[in-house]
Amino acid sequence: MGTRKHWWMAMALGAAVLAAGACSRGAKSRKLEIVLVTKALDSEFWQRIKSGAEEAARADPGVSLAVLAPAQEINIDQQVSILEDQILKRVSALAVSPAGVAEIVPVLDKARAAGIPVVIVDTDVRWPYQTSFVGIDNRLGGRIAGEYILKAIGGKGKVAVIRGVLGVATQEDRLTGFREAIANSPGVELVAVQPANSERALGMQVMENMLTSHPDVKAVFGTNDQMALGAKEALEAHHLTGKIVLVGFDATREALRAIQAGAMNAVMAQYPERIGKRAIEEAIKAARGLPVEKRIDIGTALVTKDNVSQFLK
Repeated sequence: MGTRKHWWMAMALGAAVLAAGACSRGAKSRKLEIVLVTKALDSEFWQRIKSGAEEAARADPGVSLAVLAPAQEINIDQQVSILEDQILKRVSALAVSPAGVAEIVPVLDKARAAGIPVVIVDTDVRWPYQTSFVGIDNRLGGRIAGEYILKAIGGKGKVAVIRGVLGVATQEDRLTGFREAIANSPGVELVAVQPANSERALGMQVMENMLTSHPDVKAVFGTNDQMALGAKEALEAHHLTGKIVLVGFDATREALRAIQAGAMNAVMAQYPERIGKRAIEEAIKAARGLPVEKRIDIGTALVTKDNVSQFLK
């Protein structure tokens, strides 16, 4: 009888251990796997998006965050591969900054078919199934930049734009806003709109070409800071610092320091940490089936020498 009693006790203890193990595994499996896929991680802007995302993930012990990106913003096929891989892994939610439209939307459709909620970050796309969009009004930012340039050149002269990858919504919207700002100024001529794919070295090269083709250009708008900083280097090489108005977009610390030093005139500020943080917060809510805000505008601001110190704190 004692032997049978010990046998039953051993069986009960074994079952309890197995149940505890199953619960432990279940707890692990319930941890949300959130993945942020940006266009790149090769600039301060994307690193700050990443930092904000990581802050949001640290605040929730039930979340595991991965941040992935292609090597450069122009590597759209690489972003497609990253997204397809994460969809196959059945992650809990995706936060995506699309590097392209035609290439990325079909992959987002695959995520939807797999039941994975998708938050669009920074760069909006016309995809009706996005859980939320988190970013800024880029068209407004471009318009404010254009209005600043109009005032800086007294409403007269030739202006040019160095823009990012063709077809990307942020770049198109910034350019559209800029065009709107100068549309009713007959004294202003937009002499060039050249792509530099959001790359610094290419921005410098494009600026060099513009100075050759239009040596009398009075102002240049770079639709992101990397390109604007490249343009700054070209202007410095030609001893034109301060003689041609230069405006960027993003407000990276290097661009802010350039404004402080008088090497750039202005920049449109984004708040990338806030964008990354809010995007992951919404992705977590979506993964848990909680209500999310459909559109979240983080806001933008014009930074000049008058207020740059506030942004460098």
